[in-house]
Amino acid sequence: MKPHICHTSQETQSLGHRLGQALEGGTAIALTGDLGAGKTTFTQGIARGLGLDESCPVTSPTFNIINEYPGRLRLCHLDLYRLADVEELEYIGFEDLLGDDSVIVVEWPGLLKEDRFEFDLEIQFEFDADYNRVITCFASGQRGSNVLSKLFS
Repeated sequence: MKPHICHTSQETQSLGHRLGQALEGGTAIALTGDLGAGKTTFTQGIARGLGLDESCPVTSPTFNIINEYPGRLRLCHLDLYRLADVEELEYIGFEDLLGDDSVIVVEWPGLLKEDRFEFDLEIQFEFDADYNRVITCFASGQRGSNVLSKLFS
């Protein structure tokens, strides 16, 4: 997919919002990029696109590991940065998050990738020379391809 350049946090949230509107239940999304690259900001947009009320704050789950939000689909926002081993996923109830009534968005998805978990979408966040966010989306499988075709049609 062609990268998207976002000059502001609002543009990053807007792209996330459009993605949230296109999502279907059971979708798993990996967010990769450096600290401060816009992963949580993007997830805030996804939450709004899934119908989460503006009065409900969407925050980084760095210390909670998982934040859940109600909407058209339940949004399960995970940050696996602090986990050291894939076995810890069992303790946090990862399997309980998967289902057709939810969307999971995972920041720092390395442990799941090591465990061969298959994401429908991988979204990479980088900065260009002018510190704009460069966001690139990759689909894996039919579900991911369907979402991206809705998003960019």
